[in-house]
Amino acid sequence: MTGTPALDCLIVGGGPAGLMAAIYLARFRRRVFVVDAGASRAGLIPRSHNVPGFVHGLSGTELIKRMSAQLDELGITRVDAEVTALQRHDQGFLASWNGRTHAAAAVILACGIVDTHPPFDEWRAAVADGLLRYCPVCDAFEATGRRIGVIGPLARAAGKALFLRGYSRDVTLLATEGDDDQAATSRLAEADVEVLFAPDLRLRRRGEAVEAVFADGRTAQFDMVYPAMGAEVRSQLAVSLGAEHTGEGYLKVDDRQRTSIDGLYGIGDVVTDLHQIAVAFGHAAIAACTIHNSLPSRLA
Repeated sequence: MTGTPALDCLIVGGGPAGLMAAIYLARFRRRVFVVDAGASRAGLIPRSHNVPGFVHGLSGTELIKRMSAQLDELGITRVDAEVTALQRHDQGFLASWNGRTHAAAAVILACGIVDTHPPFDEWRAAVADGLLRYCPVCDAFEATGRRIGVIGPLARAAGKALFLRGYSRDVTLLATEGDDDQAATSRLAEADVEVLFAPDLRLRRRGEAVEAVFADGRTAQFDMVYPAMGAEVRSQLAVSLGAEHTGEGYLKVDDRQRTSIDGLYGIGDVVTDLHQIAVAFGHAAIAACTIHNSLPSRLA
């Protein structure tokens, strides 16, 4: 363990949110480490069209590469590791990774989420090719007029299917679980969204389409499928300290991205189900500025 806090801020997670916070704090001349386990959800994005300034879109890997280059120019240390424990300390926090303990005055959690994937053996390749998509807010515009499937429990998937109905007349909800929500069922019927109950459904690739295979052998083909099956929120480090969170595990934060634990911040997907790069950037800027102003002045 280091004797005094070597870091002004430890950032857990190296996706768009964590990297943006690191860029801000580095330019404030703060001592920062980014510790990342290498599993950013953004790395799966084949092309995002919601990043300003990139007319033809930008892949998640390219975005992370560009942001990482900025950090290299700023001399920020990045560690490829998983933070396995986080404890309170009289001068901030103690974080453990690679068998060692490190101290920091403040911690930003930008750990994100892990999507629950549908029964699809080739899901990773399908994501890369735009056949399996997780964010209609990001890319429904590119799905305009296509054959769209939405898979998941009816109650969870209904909202996504109705949103996508604004882009295509051909939207089918593949319900893995039934539901007694008559209001949702009525809204789907009014919007002319077909609902197929398929608890034992599996997906497979069929050329440039996704084929849904039902338990009785029937099949249906779609140009793309949007899962709506939930996600694991990577908030365990904060929850272990007693941080307030929702039933799904999203951290509760104030308008400065502060959790209920003093000095602990949450940004990006770990605090909101609006999984957007632009939202992550905004959270990062707010948290970084708040942390900078909360720490002792850094004099030249």
